[in-house]
Amino acid sequence: MALRFGTDGVRAEAFTVLTTEYVRALGAAAAEVLDGESFLVGRDTRESGPELLRAFAQGCASKGVSVVDLGVVPTPAVAHMSSVLGVPAAMLSASHNPWQDNGIKLFSAGGRKLSDADQDVIQAELDGTPSLANTHEELELTEATIAPYVDAVIDSIEGRFDGVRVVLDCANGSASATASLIFERLGAHVVCLADQPDGRNINAGVGSTHPEFLQQAVREHGASVGFAFDGDADRVAAVGADGEVIDGDRIIAMTALDRRDTGRLAHDTVVITVMANLGFRVAMEAENLAMVETPVGDRYVLEALDAGGYTLGGEQSGHVIHRDLATTGDGVLTAVQLLDASVRRGIDLGEWAAGVMTRYPQILENVRTDAKIPNLLERLAPAIDAEETALGKDGRVLIRESGTEPVVRVMVESAQQSDAEASVQRLVEAVRELT
Repeated sequence: MALRFGTDGVRAEAFTVLTTEYVRALGAAAAEVLDGESFLVGRDTRESGPELLRAFAQGCASKGVSVVDLGVVPTPAVAHMSSVLGVPAAMLSASHNPWQDNGIKLFSAGGRKLSDADQDVIQAELDGTPSLANTHEELELTEATIAPYVDAVIDSIEGRFDGVRVVLDCANGSASATASLIFERLGAHVVCLADQPDGRNINAGVGSTHPEFLQQAVREHGASVGFAFDGDADRVAAVGADGEVIDGDRIIAMTALDRRDTGRLAHDTVVITVMANLGFRVAMEAENLAMVETPVGDRYVLEALDAGGYTLGGEQSGHVIHRDLATTGDGVLTAVQLLDASVRRGIDLGEWAAGVMTRYPQILENVRTDAKIPNLLERLAPAIDAEETALGKDGRVLIRESGTEPVVRVMVESAQQSDAEASVQRLVEAVRELT
């Protein structure tokens, strides 16, 4: 099995790399390691979803484990139901990737994403699993409702959104199944877009990675706010009435302040990843809020949240975890929490976002490589030290290898954009000299 676990499960082009044979074997390995009499499985709206779900179910069945089909649902709904029912689960999704790709995220019983150690055990089991042939037998998959998840998101706030005009961009993905329902039950006037999936239009010019679609819609409809989700609805980007994009850093900053003010920010601490903007760090320090930093990946954020007993963490990309309310990042829950804070405080969300932090110019370049570069950071240390010295306290350098594709990510932040751009180019050349 050539495909390996990355930062967030496995992800690749469906049927060519992520084959039904592989998915069948992964189902068997996951059922063997995660243990349990049943397995929950959900999927997003990709054309490949039903066939890959059937292959995963066949793998589970080979180990005597039955499968409960949750249908087209958000990833956080799968995690929530795993927590409620106390059984392991899988989500078939490639998140924000194009429709041709698909992937599998696994959850242990209780709705937790797997740790590196857990993934290693499943990988070892998978490596020893023989190829499982398609039995062509019809499997009886039990179906289940995700109503408990919908109710939990609605019940996470005491207020309502009566009279608030909200635009929702569902990315033609999993949010199409829940987002509009949740906001309408909370009283909002909802304009729902990109909620007609056809198997191939997921993330196609829409969703959290294409906020320009939402920006235009918010302006056209005169909305108070807009929210765009990714393909499996575990991340969100917001747009204020002024049409400006509100990214994960600003969302986390506003949420942290509101939770601090309402006594719900445990230890006055927020968990972030290394990608959090320098401006976010400056803003939190000014508010006397502590920060715990993790590698990129929401499961690392979750591990730090649980280790320290914290309640809020997330990523610049819009993965936000409200640990007292959920076991994983949830785009719709985050949107509900953020809008509730704005309504309670009586402040326009866009206005609040604009003043919560000053975003430092952040330049990111991806350098493609043919193979993993041995001792990358050690060999780049002199170049990195030189750039950090030149940037001083108003700048930051981050170089890391992607966990999902063959690239080295070179990021520089600085108070001056020209300084950041020049520094990135010098570091990119240093990386290329090693390839």
